[in-house]
Amino acid sequence: MNDEGTLADRLYEAALVPELWTETCERLALEAGSSTASIFTIDGNGTHRYVTTPNIADAFAAFVESEHRFNNVRPTRGMERFPFSFAREIDIMSGEEFDEDPIRHAFLLPYGMEWEAGWAFQEPTGHIVVISMMRAKGLTHFSDEQLARLNLLKPDIARAAYMSSRLAFSEARSMTETLSLLGLPAAIIGDGGQAVAMNPEMEALAPRIRAGAGDRLVLEGAGANALLDEAIEHYKAQVSPTVQSLPMAGRDGAPPLILHLLPVRRAARDIFSRSMAVLAVTQVGQVGPPDMRVLCGLFDLTPAEARVARSIAMAQTPEMIAATLGISLETARSHLKKIMLKTGTTRQAELVLLLSGLNAPSFGGGARED
Repeated sequence: MNDEGTLADRLYEAALVPELWTETCERLALEAGSSTASIFTIDGNGTHRYVTTPNIADAFAAFVESEHRFNNVRPTRGMERFPFSFAREIDIMSGEEFDEDPIRHAFLLPYGMEWEAGWAFQEPTGHIVVISMMRAKGLTHFSDEQLARLNLLKPDIARAAYMSSRLAFSEARSMTETLSLLGLPAAIIGDGGQAVAMNPEMEALAPRIRAGAGDRLVLEGAGANALLDEAIEHYKAQVSPTVQSLPMAGRDGAPPLILHLLPVRRAARDIFSRSMAVLAVTQVGQVGPPDMRVLCGLFDLTPAEARVARSIAMAQTPEMIAATLGISLETARSHLKKIMLKTGTTRQAELVLLLSGLNAPSFGGGARED
């Protein structure tokens, strides 16, 4: 097997196994005589997802969080002037632009890189895919022969990227279909909070849960919306949200709902997957004070907070709770504030309405804590 075939095979393998993209970038850099190799995608909101050789990873991490990512002329210029081939940055920028380029001065030169070549294309979902190659200080710019070599690899890179993107979309659809079989309304949430895929059961919950402008999910109630936005920001930062189960109080005869957020592919580095989390919905029960396991599990309450929440569901006042649980009134009120924050409620009456609908699940006949 020749070198080209080996690299092409690795590209298609990475399309199926996202964890291989970093190693594939290293192989691509070696093949092209480049110091680095990076692949990144840009969505309609300017969100960048990337994979790169480790020697330029810190620069990319800083770049994708900076405002400079919105002022990068390279992808658009490249698609306009060199839609079918790799090009050097000096081919798409004037001499003055090159000398004054803030991205070069802020992210390339400080990390030891001096020259860049790349190719950008738009895949059918509208995302822009960019392949960026850099050569270190002290080396000459990319030669015509090196660009020709990259252009020979370009069809395989494009096909692998397209395959990866299609597989990611199909996976989102299959996840919602699987949850439909369980009778659960579900949506796949993208990086920007938009609904990438939604099953019929979720669509039937409109207008309580609906897709608004830009397919962004909109929840009934400001508290639930604020919690969803906060959870999405945590997922974007690849850390666990404070709250992963979001309550929606019943209104106008509609039952209370619990929205459960589950991360997607947090362990894999898939730059083409737009799926960030699954949002599944369950309808809560209508009887009795809530089980403490339900409270702790759904809303991440501490045992002390769960005891206060259960008392609130039984219509006890903070004064009654303090006396019953043997805690100070100040402590009872402090727990109540934290409970309302975690459940996204703004009024005690709203919290009572929500909690009074949470019944105890079956856990193999285990005793319920009173």
